[in-house]
Amino acid sequence: MSGDAVINAFYSHDYCVRTRNGGMEKLAGVAEAAAQSPAITIRDPGVIDVDHLFRLHDPAYVRDFLDGTPPLARSQNLPWSPALRTAVLAMQAGQLRATEAARCDGIAVNIANGFHHARHARGSGFCTFNGLALVALAHPDYRVAVLDCDQHGGDGTEDFAARLPNLYNYSIFGTSFGCNGGVRSVIDPIEKGRNAERRYMAAVARACTQIRAWQPDLLIYQAGVDCHMDDPLGRGPLSGAGLIQRDQRVFEFCRSEGLPVLVTLAGGYQAFSRTVDLHMNTFEIAAAVYREGIGEPAVAGVAQPVADG
Repeated sequence: MSGDAVINAFYSHDYCVRTRNGGMEKLAGVAEAAAQSPAITIRDPGVIDVDHLFRLHDPAYVRDFLDGTPPLARSQNLPWSPALRTAVLAMQAGQLRATEAARCDGIAVNIANGFHHARHARGSGFCTFNGLALVALAHPDYRVAVLDCDQHGGDGTEDFAARLPNLYNYSIFGTSFGCNGGVRSVIDPIEKGRNAERRYMAAVARACTQIRAWQPDLLIYQAGVDCHMDDPLGRGPLSGAGLIQRDQRVFEFCRSEGLPVLVTLAGGYQAFSRTVDLHMNTFEIAAAVYREGIGEPAVAGVAQPVADG
């Protein structure tokens, strides 16, 4: 990494394609904002060997998506196009490059989303191929844990956890999306209501305890911001300060455990500038924890975390 940078973040202009929910357009905004930070170096992800995808998913599904053959090519609920295909493949390449960087540096980010609903034989919920499971498949010698803090349960990752013996999934959500718990998959639903932020932070603490017991070689942290209370597709229990507190706890846990962490953006569907700001808070908290060390103030000018009660 160059200068004072502490985080390698992977992104290509190919990641960004127009979608009806704006979930991929935001990636360009996050990458542009991240590039302004001296703590972050943007790296090109390169290209992926699609053989990985044929080994991960049902080959018939992979072929149909690559060729644009309906209905499977549209099973992720996005209109298929060559640009979408290019974006999906680029983001999968980013997963593998970011894995290498995280193992080397302790932390890395793939400025990507659209992974955790994808199942073995089809896409779902704006997710085409499961880039979380891809890391476990590509590295069978790693124990890979996923901490999924998207507001919607990681049902696709749960499917793959039952298939891949080195993949573990802990999902904290408000809407299950078919994620019910299972083999190497733990669910921790948090409903809105009284003391919701405190209950959410307790779930994060439980997740850290479980992850420690799994003894993974790598954590993939789905740092979704659709669990923000104003998100139109999530409307979760967390304020902006609550999201900051969540991120700080996760990064401090990873650093204290010496656990490499790969961060992915996951969901976030508010107005463009607001969504970018919420995702950038995750970068800022990560940079503060990994540059200054545990116990230091998070980020100057960012809202203070809420108290744990």
